[in-house]
Amino acid sequence: MKAVSRPWYAASLEWVDARFPLTKMWDEHLAKYYAPKNFNFWYYFGSLALLVLVIQIGTGIWLTMNYKPDAERAFESVEYIMRDVEWGWFIRYMHSTGASAFFVVIYLHMFRGMIYGSYKTPRELIWLIGMLIYLTLMGEAFFGYLLPWGQMSFWGAKVIVSLFGAIPVIGEWLSTLVRGDFGISDVTLNRFFALHVVAMPLILCALVVVHILALHEVGSNNPDGVEIKKKKGPDGVPLDGIPFHPYYTVKDIVGVAGFFIVYFGIIFFAPEVGGYFIEHNNFIPADPFKTPSHIAPVWYFTPYYSVLRATTSEFMWVVAIGTVLLVLLYWKEFKGAWRLVVPIAALALVGGYFTIDAKFWGVVLMGLSVLIFCALPWLDRSQVKSIRYRGPLTRIALAVFVVSFLVLGYLGTKTPTVALTRAAQVCTVLYFAYFLLMPIYSRIDTTKPVPERVTH
Repeated sequence: MKAVSRPWYAASLEWVDARFPLTKMWDEHLAKYYAPKNFNFWYYFGSLALLVLVIQIGTGIWLTMNYKPDAERAFESVEYIMRDVEWGWFIRYMHSTGASAFFVVIYLHMFRGMIYGSYKTPRELIWLIGMLIYLTLMGEAFFGYLLPWGQMSFWGAKVIVSLFGAIPVIGEWLSTLVRGDFGISDVTLNRFFALHVVAMPLILCALVVVHILALHEVGSNNPDGVEIKKKKGPDGVPLDGIPFHPYYTVKDIVGVAGFFIVYFGIIFFAPEVGGYFIEHNNFIPADPFKTPSHIAPVWYFTPYYSVLRATTSEFMWVVAIGTVLLVLLYWKEFKGAWRLVVPIAALALVGGYFTIDAKFWGVVLMGLSVLIFCALPWLDRSQVKSIRYRGPLTRIALAVFVVSFLVLGYLGTKTPTVALTRAAQVCTVLYFAYFLLMPIYSRIDTTKPVPERVTH
């Protein structure tokens, strides 16, 4: 009998599979990866974050072909890209808009995890890896912020790096290490360029791969908080699951289309977004001898910047009282020697509030306002994951947290006044109260019965 010839692509795929698990990876992570069938709007933002990462890497590679990491020529090279390089303005605006878009989708992705309890068992590690991605992204954005070498880039980097100087003993040494010099200079620009273009993207890509692998190991969460792997059919397929491809790949295309409408709308019609995406002062070359009237970071850093500015010597009394109240509130939770150690440590901490400069504690609170997200899996004591089945206390606490976060973000863009500082201090208290009181209100809050199967 005559042998049946196979298409060339089938033979090629078989040749590749014999040497690399291409089909196996496709099946495990797309075609035969079963995701809950009740994903909603909030589940767009994970795939959109991956899309923006690809956009940023692609446009970043192109920009480096014409950018000069030199203090004398950096600003001119950006102007050259904008004015003389073919489609240079478009690529530059894609990159600058993509930076803000990255944080928009990441914040919404984190918010979805908070409302549906995606940080709870068995997804604690996924949440921690996600937080590492967020911290790496903040570093990537900070290092890239200096590269245009405009007024706000220069002075913003100068202010942020100077914060390390508030750390006792090693502060000045650490500031010099970050800058590579005694001030923001050509050495700093080259150092930040290397970190922004090489080191941080490599770390970011590695963490994204690990994040996806960890997610696919335990399975995706869903709006009901039901573990679909516990209910399987005779064939071993989750009863409430559907293959990620083609169902969610097609669904994500809709999200991508909606994202591109907004994304390209901003690029073509309002790339600066009133000075929030690209500050007006960044169209002025960096001048070490002329300080801008108002220095503020880009909008995605402003909530934490507000926490820093809100920490005054007067506010430390509020922090001290809060520390004492928290120890009294949770004293019964401590066992054995901890009942003695924790109060002593708290008193020593309170003493430090008034003997160490408030600027240092501002840096500490700013850092804690970011890192405290990592503790969510252990702070949340609720028996259910999703906010759908939680009571009013959790809903009110989350709403207050979101409002305080947005207000802090807005206040961080404004010139500080007495009234605005007081508002930032109130919002800072509410911000931390959401986390520090979570073990109490999440435990006593009423809950509804969680269904056995996912709902539509």
